[in-house]
Amino acid sequence: MLRRTLLAAGFTVVALSGAVAQTAAPTADNRFITVSSTTSTTDSGLFKELLPRFKAKTGIEVRVVSQGTGQALDTGRRGDADVVFVHAKPQEEKFVAEGFGVKRKPVMYNDFVLIGPKSDPAGIKGSKDIAAALKAVQAKGAAFVSRGDKSGTHSAELTLWKVADVDIDKDRGGWYREIGQGMGAALNTASAMNAYVLADRATWLNFKNRGELDIVVEGDKRLFNQYGVILVNPVKHPHVKKADGQIFIDWLVSPEGQKAIADYKINGQSLFFPNATQPGA
Repeated sequence: MLRRTLLAAGFTVVALSGAVAQTAAPTADNRFITVSSTTSTTDSGLFKELLPRFKAKTGIEVRVVSQGTGQALDTGRRGDADVVFVHAKPQEEKFVAEGFGVKRKPVMYNDFVLIGPKSDPAGIKGSKDIAAALKAVQAKGAAFVSRGDKSGTHSAELTLWKVADVDIDKDRGGWYREIGQGMGAALNTASAMNAYVLADRATWLNFKNRGELDIVVEGDKRLFNQYGVILVNPVKHPHVKKADGQIFIDWLVSPEGQKAIADYKINGQSLFFPNATQPGA
């Protein structure tokens, strides 16, 4: 009697498991890919503009994991995403060279800007020399917020300190604050502290809590910011949705996708500039 009861219970569990499995099976209604992407594509509002257009055309939902570029690439390395969409070209090329990605394709660019308080304690507003500006920030001990999260923006910031001949590990003091968070959080912290911070222009244009902050340095060619997209290698991770991930990539670099990127503006200002066809981008 007890055995029959246990067998019956076991059958019920199996039957319920089968029902759950059938419910979870992919259908046209829940077709999706996972994209690990830098925070700026989310914080700028770009994905809110692009992804509904892509889904309307293909029926594929894009679920975004918003992280710093280093973390986004690590997510791809683990096979926890189908596509990575980031902005640190040397890291992207390494990702592909190590076999974690199939091929890197350029998508778009914008630039970084140095944000700072309108009072400008470092006396750098209007400069187009980012190295001289950062050197002045360090010399004055003016408050500076760093993302400190191994993102593309953080990597760019560390490179720019080196260009400015500042050893940030050695020369940092109470004026330099690492927060280990994304661009939106870094801007909020800078606003609260009246501090300087390096930001991508797109996130800054979409940022509402500006307080006394403004752009203080822009226009230096060293502030160029390129974005690339990569399919995670299905040879390393067979569960990667290769076909649908490639459809998303192909759409981003197609004339339709590139136009959608170019069309995204805030107060008449373009946030990103498509350049998928530019050699070497």
